[in-house]
Amino acid sequence: MSRISATFQKLRSDNKKALIPFVTAGDPNGQLTSMIMHGLVEAGADIIELGVPFSDPMADGPTIQRSSERALEQGVGLRDVLQIVSRFRQTDQTTPIVLMGYANPIEAMGYSEFAHQAQVAGVDGVLVVDYPPEESRELTSRLKASGLDSIFLLAPTTLEARMDEVARTASGYVYYVSLKGVTGAKNLDLSEVAEKIPQIRAHVDLPIGVGFGIRDGKTARAVAELSDAVVIGSRLVEEIEQAAPQDVVARASALIREIRQALDRA
Repeated sequence: MSRISATFQKLRSDNKKALIPFVTAGDPNGQLTSMIMHGLVEAGADIIELGVPFSDPMADGPTIQRSSERALEQGVGLRDVLQIVSRFRQTDQTTPIVLMGYANPIEAMGYSEFAHQAQVAGVDGVLVVDYPPEESRELTSRLKASGLDSIFLLAPTTLEARMDEVARTASGYVYYVSLKGVTGAKNLDLSEVAEKIPQIRAHVDLPIGVGFGIRDGKTARAVAELSDAVVIGSRLVEEIEQAAPQDVVARASALIREIRQALDRA
């Protein structure tokens, strides 16, 4: 059983929902990223999505775009991200890590090399934003052979036939993008989420995480009542962006602790 599956199994037995924060690797720098990750776990994170910096994002709003730009300015690439995971694993062998990014860096490294190096580093899952399931079979095959989960996105516009395709390919969990648009949007419609989640469950037998537009404990709690996991991205990256270096770990941790407490009251 993968670390991701084991985490969701334990959460179900404890009647809890997963909290999945997203941070961009290398923002504000690689050493602080590792410290932020540990702080998030101490604050109650169950899984960490670690963004791979990329120059031409499709789904990222301005906040996460800026975080990638800051990391890229320091020369942070995919191999550096894997090194950050390796450092994290020196003291944390339990918390699942999901790499979230785009196809180009993986293709530049090569599928086999990437899957192997990700496994060695201690990665548990991979979410490639611009890979639909029908175009990702070679990569998902390599990841599966290395014991890594393939996470896929579903959106408000996803048709049921595409849900079936994702169900045949995905493992670990699926990530439901709760609104049309990019990360950081603030127009989350909970009624639409409530309508879509049962439809997804009818096709996909995996935990469902919901992200985009979740910015506070109240909204996170409401989303958790509908799903299996809550993903916090842009709101957390904002805290990192606005904090002085000496305060960044404390501010990021404080936000996740607040969200964790809200989820546990659900």
